[in-house]
Amino acid sequence: MDIVNPVLPGQYGRHRRFRQHGGLQAWLQVLTGHLVAFNSWGYLISFGIFQPYYEDQFSLPPSTVSWIGSLEVCLIFFIGTFSGRAFDAGYYRTALAVGLFLQILGIFMTSIASAYWQVLLAQGICQGLGNGIIFAPTIANMTTYFTRKKTIAISAAAGGAATGGIQLLPKIGFRWTVRVMGLVVTVASMIIMIIAKTRMKARKAGPLVEWAAFKEPAYVLFAARQYSTDKLGGSASDSFLMLIAINAVGVPGRMISAFLADRYFGAINVFIPTIFSAALCLYMWSQVDTLTGGFVWVSVFGYFCAAVQSLFPSCCASLTPDLSKAGTRIDMIFTIISFAALTGSPLAGKLMQAMGGSYLAAQRWGGSSMILGMCLLYAAKRAEARQKI
Repeated sequence: MDIVNPVLPGQYGRHRRFRQHGGLQAWLQVLTGHLVAFNSWGYLISFGIFQPYYEDQFSLPPSTVSWIGSLEVCLIFFIGTFSGRAFDAGYYRTALAVGLFLQILGIFMTSIASAYWQVLLAQGICQGLGNGIIFAPTIANMTTYFTRKKTIAISAAAGGAATGGIQLLPKIGFRWTVRVMGLVVTVASMIIMIIAKTRMKARKAGPLVEWAAFKEPAYVLFAARQYSTDKLGGSASDSFLMLIAINAVGVPGRMISAFLADRYFGAINVFIPTIFSAALCLYMWSQVDTLTGGFVWVSVFGYFCAAVQSLFPSCCASLTPDLSKAGTRIDMIFTIISFAALTGSPLAGKLMQAMGGSYLAAQRWGGSSMILGMCLLYAAKRAEARQKI
């Protein structure tokens, strides 16, 4: 089985509706995915803008404020199991409507919040729930429209995270910046509801979690701002420019890696060295001690990090030969990821506090975690290869 294409030639008798790939309707779903990523990850990736504002506004340490972003990321993945089953059952557009409403509600409630707990509820929980309801089912939906160029399609959709992050700059004050962002998300949501469409026949029966997936070794192993200001002597505007840079370089990072995966090597074969490169960047981060070096570092790391984000769903889809279960299986993995997402930022904050404000322990932890993930991914590749024999 081609690691990029999850439908075997012999399976077309069971999946005749998936023979055709591409076409206008398929690429409209890619645009839907791009806008969904814009609404969710684009906002999340720019949390570095909100973090210093919340720390100053509420007089709280970074480790406490980081729970807002961590909770939002956690819910994107954790809700996946439930929203994925809804997608398989034929409620894709209903899930989109509910999720988009919660996104918009959370953004506008954030703009009027005046206490930490209010921001936690609005941005962390309300937006997080909305993001989780719509993101993973949209990725699963796209995989049903392509038998080739799957990685390119998913990467083009994931590019919405970069375009969403680039346009967030607090030039008009925090409250109005958030309100303007809410208006932009509202317009994007209207477009999503117009063009979103699923071609899957509803699978009404079936468990919430497909436990049979865990009998497959490949699936188990696969599932298994402030630095520039504090350490490099940069200003707040420099940190914002770094945020823009790390988002901007993500666009070619996603598309080039997707092209290599689809055209030459396969998703997992590109994914493994990409993870290693990102881990190497994290290990080398501690050696950056100038502002110029900081801009170079974020550009290189942003490239590989974006590639990691875009290749992950394609690798996940490649381990799902039965596309009628795509939503459930992909979102099960997202749910597993949610626990790491919830604890990652607060843990980094605690490591920094334990090291007297030094980033070294957090940097080493991040790099080591990615190396471990790369090793498990390689094991998944070997297990998948044995299944084909």
